[in-house]
Amino acid sequence: MPFMKPYMVKLLREQFPPGTRIRLDSMMNDPQPIPKGMTGTVQGIDDAGQLLMEWDNGRGLSLVPGEDDFSVVKPQKLKLYMPLELGYYEKNDWGDYEDEELTLSDDDAVGYADTITGALERESKFLNTPRGFMEYYNRSDGVDAKVRSLFFKAEARDGKLWGVAECMVSGELTGAELDNLKRFAAGQASDGFGESVEQHEIRVGSMELYAHLWQAVDWDIQTEQECFAPKLAKGLPELCFSTLPSTGVLICIKRGESGYYPSDWNTPDRTQNRQIADEQNQRLGVTPAQEEAMVCGSMHGWNVPGADPAFVEEMQKKQEQTGGMTLAQSM
Repeated sequence: MPFMKPYMVKLLREQFPPGTRIRLDSMMNDPQPIPKGMTGTVQGIDDAGQLLMEWDNGRGLSLVPGEDDFSVVKPQKLKLYMPLELGYYEKNDWGDYEDEELTLSDDDAVGYADTITGALERESKFLNTPRGFMEYYNRSDGVDAKVRSLFFKAEARDGKLWGVAECMVSGELTGAELDNLKRFAAGQASDGFGESVEQHEIRVGSMELYAHLWQAVDWDIQTEQECFAPKLAKGLPELCFSTLPSTGVLICIKRGESGYYPSDWNTPDRTQNRQIADEQNQRLGVTPAQEEAMVCGSMHGWNVPGADPAFVEEMQKKQEQTGGMTLAQSM
């Protein structure tokens, strides 16, 4: 490797500080190279300008700028949601606070999201590190390597107040790594940071609020997808065929997706398209009720009653008495 001037080494150390996540594109001059696409974490840069690496496959082969091709994995935001309750105490006739803590309703609590976020930020001022609470993650594993930071915030969503463990993640977490991250965040919400937060009042005018990131009953920590994705009804197939009522065009519908996909088997004949849809649905084991529920879900959202095959079957039983209009056509 050619000699690298000290000022160049200094620039590299500023550009690739320890903890930077790297994805390898190619390693040409090594008899046993790191596989293309492998990710790893920069441990440091030596005086020759080589990036000292810890690769996710356990190897420690260094990168040589100018010889090896690689790119920085940019961190992506990951939010872990948990129920957040706001407690308060009423005053009695003598102006003293009652002993029993009351809980604000969801309608009232959502209005304090920014106030609670500010309180959580003030409470975490002792974290003099860009990694936030990840500084206390004491395991040397993929979570420590990939999750660059974790901070707690509050967020109003779907009419409720939520606590959020907001993480910046470089690369993709495995299922086991996500579970470990959830356990760590849950520990901070319950016994660590959260315990400290709930012991300090948050003053809002003449009111004192107490934020609880953890509760003993009905508490969970979930990703955004797990928490807010539409809950699909049981019995929906992964895929079904149908025809557009207006044109008779043959279409495909995928479970959980809005709209439809034109089918390559479409013909100019409306009747033939309907026959193809019936044949393909029969081959896939899709019932008429399931098809109608899929059509309804793709048009009106997957959380409406009409996107449930059981509900459609019940409605179909009543069609003979109500004129025979299908649910998807009536909505």
